[in-house]
Amino acid sequence: MNLYQIRYFVTLARKEHYRLAAQELGITQPSLTHAIQALEQELGVPLFQKEGRGVVLNRYGKKFLADAEAALNRLDTSARELRQAAQGQQPIELAYLRTLGVNLIPRLAREFLQTPQGQGADFHFCPGFTSNILEGLHQGQYDLGFCSRMEREDTIEFLPVSRQKLVLIVPEGHPLAVHTSIDLRLSVPYPQIAFTKDSGLRPVVDRLFAAMGEKQDIRYEVLEDISIAGLVAQGFGIAVVPEMYILPLLPLKVIQIQSPSWERYFYLALRKNQYRSPTAEAFIRFVKEKAAEGLLPM
Repeated sequence: MNLYQIRYFVTLARKEHYRLAAQELGITQPSLTHAIQALEQELGVPLFQKEGRGVVLNRYGKKFLADAEAALNRLDTSARELRQAAQGQQPIELAYLRTLGVNLIPRLAREFLQTPQGQGADFHFCPGFTSNILEGLHQGQYDLGFCSRMEREDTIEFLPVSRQKLVLIVPEGHPLAVHTSIDLRLSVPYPQIAFTKDSGLRPVVDRLFAAMGEKQDIRYEVLEDISIAGLVAQGFGIAVVPEMYILPLLPLKVIQIQSPSWERYFYLALRKNQYRSPTAEAFIRFVKEKAAEGLLPM
């Protein structure tokens, strides 16, 4: 069974006449007859029965028609989407960390749309976490991602594009709240809220404490930085988190980390050897050119 046979079958089922179906298909009537006979032989049942000068589907043909039409429609839709992607007409599948969705990602997208290469482009914005962004890149779900760097990702290319300082946050009234900057060793005796182990930021914070020869007293593990900030504000512990827009809005104290100093980098993540539409490639070149001028502001 091949695609031509299925198309011939669907056309004959609609026309109910070999000559008319052959004319629409642009083939000879004997060729159509041979194709239908070969299909029926492979399936093991007849699909049509004669009616006057034409043919109509029998009960086997009616059953097969529904699946054949569904398969052709899906293939035609997929082929159309691929042609559109090749012409740059498909949306750019852009995944990013939620914290980057406040300013950096919207700004980059808007600036790209104002360039000649970005005229008529469209984006599908996909906020998420580093782990599922990288998984989506592996599966070809996204064209590119903006996230933290993960170890042992040999098939992903990481290019630093922006950075963000890490700060210590504590509840209002906490003993450490008297500080405006701090040596992180002073945080060790207090219960802490950490990122989960599949977060791209967890190994960064772990290395920060390891560099001091210390270890956190971790009471809770949470995936999202905004949720960690909410828990700190309610007194569940203290935490090392990125400096982000929401912190001044919560009842907590933001303390600059004086020692050891560290910054969190954000990366443009691309799966190596992946096909991307011309428009997606143009956006990637645009981001790389912007990053070559210096790390982008958050």
